[in-house]
Amino acid sequence: MDDGRSRREAEFHDRRYSGEHGNRTAARKYYSVFAECRAAYLDKILEGAAGSRVLEYGCGPGGYATRLAKAGASVVAIDISPEAIRQARTRISAGADVELLEMNAEAMDFPDGEFDMVCGTGILHHLDLERAFGEIHRVLKPGGRALFIEPLGHNPAINAYRRRTPEMRSVDEHPLLMSDFAMARGMFPRVELTFFNLLTLLAVPLRSLPVFGRTVQVLSRGDRVLMKAAPFTRRYAWNVLIELSK
Repeated sequence: MDDGRSRREAEFHDRRYSGEHGNRTAARKYYSVFAECRAAYLDKILEGAAGSRVLEYGCGPGGYATRLAKAGASVVAIDISPEAIRQARTRISAGADVELLEMNAEAMDFPDGEFDMVCGTGILHHLDLERAFGEIHRVLKPGGRALFIEPLGHNPAINAYRRRTPEMRSVDEHPLLMSDFAMARGMFPRVELTFFNLLTLLAVPLRSLPVFGRTVQVLSRGDRVLMKAAPFTRRYAWNVLIELSK
C-alpha cells in the first residue's frame, strides 16, 4: 500500500472504530440481511481450525479471532488501524491464543508459508488486489486456503446508495468486480465463489416488522434458485464469499 493510501485507510478506520465518522444507522438496516453470508463464512473458517495456524487479515476491533482460537487455532490478527488493534486487545478473550499486530496487509512481515489459513471480512476492497493476492499466496502453506467476504460493485442500486453515502466509505475503497477474480485465478489454482444478497435486499424496508426474519429466509432461498438458474445475475449480488486454495 502506498504511503498516502496507507495513511488514509488507517485514519479512516481509526475514525470509524472511534465512532467519529458519522451515523451508521442507515447502513445497519442493509447489513441486517447479511446473516446467511456470515454464517457460511463462519462455518468455513471454523472447519478444520483445530491445530491450524491462522491469519485474520484486517481484523478490525476483534473480528473472528476469539472464535477461531476457541476452535483450537493459533491465531495472528492484523490491522492497519491502531485504534482497531487497541480495541481488539480489550475484546479478545483472556487466555485465547491470539497475537494482535498493527501491520500493512500489502507488505506483511511474516515468512513464506507461515499459515494454514488466511481469512477476513470486508478487507480486500480496501487494498491493491495484485499486492494483496500476492501476499496472501506467499504466506499460505502449500495446500492452504484463504476465505473472504467482500462486496461486489456491479449492482446499480447499491452503487447509487454508495454514492449518496460517501462519508461511510474510504476514498480508496473499490467493491470487487468480476474481472478481479480473473486476477485471483492467475495466482491460485482453485477459486470458488458463492454469491449472496440480491433478492434479500427487498426485505430491508421490513427490518422493524415481525415478518422480517421469515422474509429474509424466503428471499435467501429465492437468491439461490435465481443465481443457479440464471448465473448472469450473480454479478449483481451485494456480497461474495471467496475461497482461494494454494
